[in-house]
Order: sequence, then C-alpha cells, then structure tokens
Amino acid sequence: MALHAGLLAWMRGWTPWLTPQPPVPPETIVMIDLEPPPEAEAQTLRPEISQASTSESLPAEEAAALPDLEVSEPAPLPDSEAPRRAYSDAPAPPSAEEWALASTYPLKNSKRYRYNWGVQVRSLMGRAYEGPDQGMVRFRVVIAPDGSLAELETLWSTSAMAEALARQAIRQMPPLPPTPTGEPLVFERTITFGPNDAEMPPIYKYDCEPDPPRFRNPYVWDGHSAQGPAIQPSAQPLDPQAYAECLKQLPPDSIEAESTNDQRQLERWKSHRLNVP
Repeated sequence: MALHAGLLAWMRGWTPWLTPQPPVPPETIVMIDLEPPPEAEAQTLRPEISQASTSESLPAEEAAALPDLEVSEPAPLPDSEAPRRAYSDAPAPPSAEEWALASTYPLKNSKRYRYNWGVQVRSLMGRAYEGPDQGMVRFRVVIAPDGSLAELETLWSTSAMAEALARQAIRQMPPLPPTPTGEPLVFERTITFGPNDAEMPPIYKYDCEPDPPRFRNPYVWDGHSAQGPAIQPSAQPLDPQAYAECLKQLPPDSIEAESTNDQRQLERWKSHRLNVP
C-alpha cells in the first residue's frame, strides 16, 4: 500500500522532493554611495533653497553674516519661442457718407445711427489684446437731437479697462449729425473689447415688419377688473402704400450681415437633440 501511495503521489506531482529543483542563484546586493554636489553648484542651481537651509542650520549671528546671493533672471526667449497674445485691431470708423445715410434712417429706433455710434466708439478704443483687460461694457446712451451726447450711464461692465477706454473714446468722438427723427435718441449699447469679437453690421431687410406685441400673462388679475383671460393684442399690419414707401428706405444687406444673422439664429435655436454642431 505504501508503494502504491508513493507511485500515485509521484504521478500527480505531490512529491517535489522526488524531482530535481534548479539551483537558486546567490543573492547579490550592490551598495552605491551618492556624493552630495559641491556647495557652489548647489547654490547656483537652487540659491533660494540653499540660502534658506543654511540660515536654518546656522546660528543667528553666523546666518546674518552670510553674504546675499545674487539671483540672475532668466534670459528672455527669442521671438520665435516667446508666447504671443491674440489681438484684434480696431475697426475703421464710419465714413462721412455712412453717417449721412445713418442720419436719414429712422426705422427701428434709428438702427443705423446706433450701429455707427458703436463702431465709432470701438474704433477709438484701439487694439484689444487677450488678457485680463479684455471684457465688455454696456451703456445707456441718450443722444440729443443735434447729435451731442446728453447722458451716458454704465449699466454693467466686466472690465475696468474696457469701460475706461470706452468712456475716453466717447469723449474724443467727433461731432455727430442730428438724429434721424429730430428727437432725443435713447438706446442701450454693449461695447466688446476683446480679440475674438468683431463688430458685424446688422441686417435691415426685416425693419419694415411690425414689431410683435409684448406678451402678457392672460391669467394675471389686477384686482379690480373683471376676471378672465385677457385678450392678447395682435400685430397691426401696415398700410400697403406705407409699406411700399418703407421698403424704399431699406439699404441692401451685405454678405457679412447675412452670415452674422445666420450664425446668430443658429446659436439661438440650435439643440443637441437635433445633432446640430
């Protein structure tokens, strides 16, 4: 029985002592002595760390007697390797002809006049660089009937530099033509001072269309009138003759204005559910 048990154990590999084992190589331990760098090289590589560690290890009298180490600033990189900031040049100011056309365009609260005013301000602000000074500022502007500035109020601003440059540009603006309606022109305008935002012309082909009425909640009760849903006012169509006369005032839209309008509509109405980039 012992003989059979030994054979069975040998067949199943339960007896490692019966099979020869490979010799175990002797373990080799290598000792490496690292020499500290010279004192001069340590001060040259990390002068601030070397001085701090020396001051902590020496007494106060000896540390005070140590000479101050001179740390030289790194040499500037060549122009090919130096980082460059993005910038945007100021747009060209509106010409005298453009101002003359704007002073005769009363549609949509003197739309062309307001656009030229914003371009004139931005052109006087100069080049805009990428950085902490870029930003936007929104003004509430009142233009007198003779074209002079009657009131200027800052509604909000994201950059003190942009607001200061815009106000300086407004003070330096040349005399403007009279307003198209002969009445004070009141509007709000956002001036963008940055490298990635360009002043694009507006689109005029819809200026003869009547403005949609302002929405009112039909279920709001004022407390004294008859309760019930209020009737929403509808847009009143223009007289055909007045509409034809209005169409004659519309200037032709440029390709830049059309592309800007398309991009604005895409950003407003795009949805990730429609897989629109």
